Amino acid sequence: MAELITAVEAADIRFPTSLDLDGSDAMNPEPDYSGTYVTVRTGAGAVGHGLAFTVGRGNEVTVAAVRALAELVTGLPVEEVLADLGAFSRRLTGDSQLRWLGPEKGVIHMAAAAIVNAVWDLYGRREGKPVWRLLAEMEPERLVSLVDFRYLRDALTPGEALEILRRAEPGRAERTERLLAEGFPAYTTTPGWLGYSDEKLVRLAKEAVADGFTLIKLKVGADPEEDVRRLRLAREAVGPDIRIAVDANQAWGVEQAVEWMRRLAPYEPYWIEEPTSPDDILGHAAVREAVAPVKVATGEHIHNQVMFKQFLQAGALDVLQLDASRTAGVTENVAVLLLAAKFGVPVCPHAGGLGLCEMVQHLAMFDYVAVSGSAEGQVVEYIDHLHEHFTDPVRVRGGRYLAPSAPGLSAELRADSAAAHRHPDGAVWRRKDAR
Repeated sequence: MAELITAVEAADIRFPTSLDLDGSDAMNPEPDYSGTYVTVRTGAGAVGHGLAFTVGRGNEVTVAAVRALAELVTGLPVEEVLADLGAFSRRLTGDSQLRWLGPEKGVIHMAAAAIVNAVWDLYGRREGKPVWRLLAEMEPERLVSLVDFRYLRDALTPGEALEILRRAEPGRAERTERLLAEGFPAYTTTPGWLGYSDEKLVRLAKEAVADGFTLIKLKVGADPEEDVRRLRLAREAVGPDIRIAVDANQAWGVEQAVEWMRRLAPYEPYWIEEPTSPDDILGHAAVREAVAPVKVATGEHIHNQVMFKQFLQAGALDVLQLDASRTAGVTENVAVLLLAAKFGVPVCPHAGGLGLCEMVQHLAMFDYVAVSGSAEGQVVEYIDHLHEHFTDPVRVRGGRYLAPSAPGLSAELRADSAAAHRHPDGAVWRRKDAR
């Protein structure tokens, strides 16, 4: 009898990071890092875990969206799902009724991401491989079959995607060995949260350099005088040879972004991240032209592969920052990585959030081994928050991510942590409400 998916469970998990202003930025001054945490179960007792990241209020909406999608998943034969993960993803993102709530964007798309990520975790566990390696060892033809080319063909054809993957194929084994031996480059946002004191910023910036990071990131966008002062302090703390990126988190209009960056220019910012609305492709292009040689980086709020396509076609970004759960999970991100390779744009994934470091490292490592074939200009964001709550937490040493070896997508929360942080009835939230 065929093994079936028997349950898709969704839990509202929240961490009160607002208490210490961890994660604070110009648009999210008091975030509570949260996840719509999904567990997929099969009749044979197998499980897969995935999540979509949010920042507190509203996480219950994404949980409800997962439950709305669950009926499209329960009862499906596991073998059929894993044999055609492209079709499985399209089943979730293309449902004729739920699609109306997007299409392919927002809460319903992020809910699909959580489920898709959980199924990839299930697949990795089933094969006994971390997902980066599972992907990197797939035949090029199978990888191409994951991609929905319907809206991409004017920028990337199946033949071009296949050629990109075949071109990278001869060096896969060598790059895998190098990755296992050396890890993958990282940068850190840990010093730069907007709510941190000057003393904490300086201390954490110096510690980041001592830990081997050659790029740090500061949040900006609330007050120009404060940003100039904070960036000056950071530059004095780390010296001239460490790159400092800045991140406005969509706080500015186009003209404001250009003027603000003019004031920060003396401190040599490496990139400006999300300088304006994440939907404003032409605005990003205008900022990019005006602030060069400072790079423009964006992607954590780009809804789907079609928008990534248009950003690339318009020359609106220098650095592509895909996210593990903004688009529809691992499957759609394969398409995004292929688009980036086609346009020759480096991928520096967004990982500022619960479980994002754990999941997105797999995408960056797959890209290095089997898609772009290069780590030139590519770094993965790292934040030093909440990893202790995962059963397979990220490992960063000497400013580099060490390749995960445990099977799956590294997205499983420890059972005690998940129970304690379940909202609103977990022990952490009962204590917080009692204060």
